[in-house]
Amino acid sequence: MTQELSMDLGTANTVIMQNDVPVLDEPSIVAIDNNTGKCIAIGQKAKLMQEKVNPGIKTIRPLKDGVIADFQAAEMMIRGFIKQVNSKHRTLFTPNIKIVVGIPSGSTEVEIRAVRDSAEHAGGRDVYLIFEPMAAALGIGLDVEAPKGNMVVDIGGGTAEVAVISLGGIVCQESIKTAGDEFTSDIQEYLKRQHNVKVGEITAEKIKIAVGSVLTELDEEPEPYIVRGPNIMTSLPTEATITYQEIATCLDGSISKVENAIMRVLEQTPPELYSDIVENGIYLSGGGALLRGLDKRLTNKVNIQFHVCEDPLRAVARGTCKALKNAENYSFLMR
Repeated sequence: MTQELSMDLGTANTVIMQNDVPVLDEPSIVAIDNNTGKCIAIGQKAKLMQEKVNPGIKTIRPLKDGVIADFQAAEMMIRGFIKQVNSKHRTLFTPNIKIVVGIPSGSTEVEIRAVRDSAEHAGGRDVYLIFEPMAAALGIGLDVEAPKGNMVVDIGGGTAEVAVISLGGIVCQESIKTAGDEFTSDIQEYLKRQHNVKVGEITAEKIKIAVGSVLTELDEEPEPYIVRGPNIMTSLPTEATITYQEIATCLDGSISKVENAIMRVLEQTPPELYSDIVENGIYLSGGGALLRGLDKRLTNKVNIQFHVCEDPLRAVARGTCKALKNAENYSFLMR
C-alpha cells in the first residue's frame, strides 16, 4: 500500500496532485486556537477567518518568502491537507506515502531540512524534494535532460525564481523575495498614499486579480475596480475607483527588480546556452505570470520572446507529479 502524492507547497496556495489529477488546491493558511494551540481550520476555511478573528484565534501563514517560517503550523497544515486527500479514499490501513515537494532554488540546508521534516512528520515515508524552477520546467513540458538551454521564470507568492536549465541541472539561478505578496503590499501602500484608503491583504489581492497590470496601455482593458474602506485621516467610510494604469504605476518598482534578476541570470549564462534561450524564448509560470502585459513588458526589456505557459498556477504541481512518476531516474531529485 503506497500512496503517491506530489505537492507544490506555496507561500500563497498549496496544490496536491495524485495520478496527474489535482486532488487539493487550497490557500496555505492555518487557524489556531490561542488557548489550546489546536488547529481549528486550514485552507479555504482558515482564509475566510483571516483578518477577521477575535483575540482567542490567530491565523498563520506558515510559509514566508517561499520557506517555512512557522514549523509547527506548517506541519499541522501538511498533515491536515494529506488527511483531506485520504478522506476521499477510505482504507483500513494507513498507506505509506511517497511524496515529492517543490522548494525554492535559493533554499538553505536548514530550510530544506525543515520542509523534509514537516513532510515526514505529516506521514511521508519516502520524501523527495525538487527545486521549483526545475518542477516548473517539467510542468511546462520542456525536456530538462536535453543538452540545450531552457530558461524559466517562476513568480509565486513569496519568491520569484529565475533559472537556466540544461542536462537535468540548474546552470545558473537567482531567487528573489519580490513576488505576489510584495505586489499585494505595494497596492496597499499605494492606496494609503494616493487615496487615503486603508485596505487589508484580502482586498488588495482582489484588486490585483481584477485590475492587475504592468503596462499602462493594454489591448483589452479591465473594468475599473471600486474599493471601499476607512479614510486614514477621518476614519469615515470612503470609496476609490482603481484603474489598471494606477496598478501598473504602483507595481513598476517591484517588476523592475524581477527584470534585473532576469538580466543578472542572463549575464551568467554560457554563450551556447544563451543562443538556445534566444531561439526558444523564456517561459513564465506561477501566479505572477497572470499579471496583464507581463510577457509583453519583459519581451520589450530583454529582447527575447517571453511565453506564459498554460495554467501557470499549477505548472510546479504538474512538474512535481511528472518527477514522482520517474523518481528513481531523475538525478535532480533530492532525497
